[in-house]
Amino acid sequence: MANHVSNIDLFFMQRAIQLARKGLGAVSPNPLVGAVVVHQDKIIGEGWHRNYGGPHAEVEAIADVEDQGLLQESTLYVNLEPCSHHGKTPPCADLVIAKKIKRVVVANLDQNPLVAGKGLKRLKQAGVEILENVMASEGKELNQNFFYYLSHQRPRIILKWAETADGYIARADYSSKWISDDYSRMLVHKWRSEEDAIMVGTNTGYYDNPSLTVRSWFGRNPVRLVIDRNLRLPVKMNLFDGSQSTIVFNLLRSDLKDGVEYIQLSASGFWDDMMPVLYQRDIQSVLVEGGAQLLNYLIDRQLWDEARVFKCPVNFGSGIAAPTLKEEKLDTIEELRADRLFIYQRN
Repeated sequence: MANHVSNIDLFFMQRAIQLARKGLGAVSPNPLVGAVVVHQDKIIGEGWHRNYGGPHAEVEAIADVEDQGLLQESTLYVNLEPCSHHGKTPPCADLVIAKKIKRVVVANLDQNPLVAGKGLKRLKQAGVEILENVMASEGKELNQNFFYYLSHQRPRIILKWAETADGYIARADYSSKWISDDYSRMLVHKWRSEEDAIMVGTNTGYYDNPSLTVRSWFGRNPVRLVIDRNLRLPVKMNLFDGSQSTIVFNLLRSDLKDGVEYIQLSASGFWDDMMPVLYQRDIQSVLVEGGAQLLNYLIDRQLWDEARVFKCPVNFGSGIAAPTLKEEKLDTIEELRADRLFIYQRN
């Protein structure tokens, strides 16, 4: 088995990762996967996993090859190892073997226990040449929600808020419209389309009356998660309009009413009990949009993995203070149209 990684391998793996991103917001709980078929340093087939339950990237890429006879002399580049089990689709490893593709290059092993190296093992046993760990770090970043969910058995939690130049997240009456500009708000809607769920607490639900849907972007709506321990929110609020799957975590009852699911948790183990519920429902990522009390609680408990903070050129003079991160690593700073976006990773 050859272990040399050439510039050609890097080039075509980069293309596979680029294709995989096209499935963002449409394939979860499956991972993002792109595939490229290359013959004599020329792409002859491309594909990506387009939607959950649909054909996998390898199937798309192989079907895209006009002259199927060339597959026996080709290399398949795919950012995640081909699957080896029957799920909603047949095993991709079997397809690669059936098409007699001679070489497969992958970025990452699939950490799903149903696969976990079994796909590559099957290919090796069939005589397919394998090259592993090509752009592995980029592949891991691409599917960070998927890998985190499998390894930690809970969703990856992303905090998001906007704060004024003088450090406030809302006015004293809890109003916050508008701190960030319309470009930043559009970006937030894009994020909503990319994550599995979106979470708010009681105060934000009451004072903002948000819909938590995707409107300024294209894509699916996330599952709405509402923290309302004592069920104080009126049922006529936008959160309970039945337009999107909604779960209310509380201390009082578990039932389904008017399209809204209520799940009772214990006061002492509220968050510890919530994580397995989210895991069992294949929710791999949660975007937490506030308010300050909920954000501070998660920060204090170190129950967060990434924070996206808009710092905006407006001043309130007084109000509700923005959260303060206590254990963080500043990852990037992005200059937006009027605002600045700070992205932190928890140490």
